[in-house]
Amino acid sequence: MTPGRRALVCLAVATILGLLLYYRSVSSSLTIKSLRSGVPQVIGLGDLFSEDGYEQDPFLSSAGHHRPSAATTTSTEPDTPKPTGPIAFGDKAVSSQTFTRNLVMARTKEENVTWLDEVDLGPEIKRMIYVADDPTAPLHPPTNKAHEVMIYLTYIVDFYDELPDISIFMHSHRFAWHNDDLLNWDASEMIKRLSGERVQRQGYMNMRCHWIPGCPEWIHPGRIEPDREKLEQSLMADAWAELFPLKPIPDVLAQPCCSQFALSRNKIHELPRATYSHFRDWIMRSDIRDSMSGRVFEYLWQVIFTDESVFCPNQRSCYCDGFGVCFETEETFDKWFEIRYYKMKAEQELQEWEDQFEAIEKYRKDGRLQGIEGSDLVIPEFGKKEELQASISEMEADMEDRRIKALQRGVDPKMRAESDGRDWKEGDGY
Repeated sequence: MTPGRRALVCLAVATILGLLLYYRSVSSSLTIKSLRSGVPQVIGLGDLFSEDGYEQDPFLSSAGHHRPSAATTTSTEPDTPKPTGPIAFGDKAVSSQTFTRNLVMARTKEENVTWLDEVDLGPEIKRMIYVADDPTAPLHPPTNKAHEVMIYLTYIVDFYDELPDISIFMHSHRFAWHNDDLLNWDASEMIKRLSGERVQRQGYMNMRCHWIPGCPEWIHPGRIEPDREKLEQSLMADAWAELFPLKPIPDVLAQPCCSQFALSRNKIHELPRATYSHFRDWIMRSDIRDSMSGRVFEYLWQVIFTDESVFCPNQRSCYCDGFGVCFETEETFDKWFEIRYYKMKAEQELQEWEDQFEAIEKYRKDGRLQGIEGSDLVIPEFGKKEELQASISEMEADMEDRRIKALQRGVDPKMRAESDGRDWKEGDGY
């Protein structure tokens, strides 16, 4: 090596060592905290894939279209959403009337539902917790098949003549990617804030407001070739023929995923008990495996309860009229998700910076820094980490401010009616 080249290498090594000492001094492990009560805020990507293999895309507009996204986006925060505490603005934010409600929940023996004891869901709600794999439990299905579907149908069959005003059908976990983003993915907030009036008006309400996955179109029953994202699609035509023998098979089946919804008593009673027994009997005798027989129904509930093959309500209206989270326009609704998209891009950049730093730090600890010249390591940009952290914190604060204001606007029944395209006059409820 020539003297000039040796000098350049020494200069590079000295620069790297200086950077390392500086970044260690400014605490490279700084954790970004929420502005809410000091609890870590999670408004990141969450699980990219569900347990059933669905790939998620949270960057959607109010029309349900995908926003541009980085395929490799990685959140710097935990994948599982964490509680941030309920935000309530009085009972009127939830409902202006008191409806009797049953919470119908599907769980296994291993799943913990003690979170139900930690939240106040209201005195008028009755818990109907079915344990799928415990035949000795007070409430259990005749067989453990098709996940929540068997339990939902069993509840309807068993309590057909004793139904409350509203039945809310939910999974057992409190926090999940398929819960509503603007309610912090919190099932307890969804249950508490659910508008009984909207359920009574519509009869059937999907508890998930977001279209992705599931809308504006999802299942094509005529396609029999396997699809990794829609494993049930190739099974749908045969299932349809047995479940709805008098109905023509539609070209498309669509609704927001993932089998969490609310029903009025009248809506359930539009079909005789025998019809629900027919659906349940089909599951028990079907050769389709457990998980797939459940997946088949995920995009059939809207057919059963609305007689529509495609059921994709406006997302802003669902949030506002359904849960009291009211943005003034489609544009301001979309803006929240646009900010989140850029926040997540910044989080991805921050993670890449951290990865670069850790790689160089490992070289230093292993005593191999002298050989860095021949490696593929990238030197992290000086000052970039602090810049990204500040930007992320600013966007988090902006998002939360917009969300809180949307919750406050949701107390106004007139705004809720307008978001749903309903006429409203003074004195009308929600």
